[in-house]
Amino acid sequence: MKYKELRLSGSGGQGLITGGIILAVAALQDGLNAIQSQSYGPEARGGASKAEVIISEEDIDYPKVEKSDILLSLTQLSCDKYLCDLKAGGTLIIDESVETPDRDDITIYKLPILDTATNKLKKSMVANIVALGVINKITNLVSEESLEQAVIERVPKGTEELNKSALYEGYGLIN
Repeated sequence: MKYKELRLSGSGGQGLITGGIILAVAALQDGLNAIQSQSYGPEARGGASKAEVIISEEDIDYPKVEKSDILLSLTQLSCDKYLCDLKAGGTLIIDESVETPDRDDITIYKLPILDTATNKLKKSMVANIVALGVINKITNLVSEESLEQAVIERVPKGTEELNKSALYEGYGLIN
């Protein structure tokens, strides 16, 4: 049975809440159950931010992530804060700017997510979509078709092609 708890974390303004919504929508399009919740600090930009997504083939009894299977951390602060809630055997995806934690009971991917958005795509605002590409390439949680459709439906009008490129750049970060 597929049941995964994900936490996408970083700072406000990185689009992680939108990313969580997109991932949940893609899961629903694939016929799975999904719940998305979010929280952020008092600052709209720069404060702590997290989105939580639970995806399951079965009913979801509790809407909050208790112990994540997958943790995305785009900042050192978010990694430090949420790493303790990552299950043994879980997957940590961190930006290359984040220090690699000393845990041998998890799989760690350290990737240039922010750099890809800022320097390759020339738009830091698509880091969340790059991260979604990475997450889905690693986990295969949802179909690529559903994820692409959800991205196109949820991003601002006029940015669809940029965000589609960001998704594929994320896929390309995983060999």
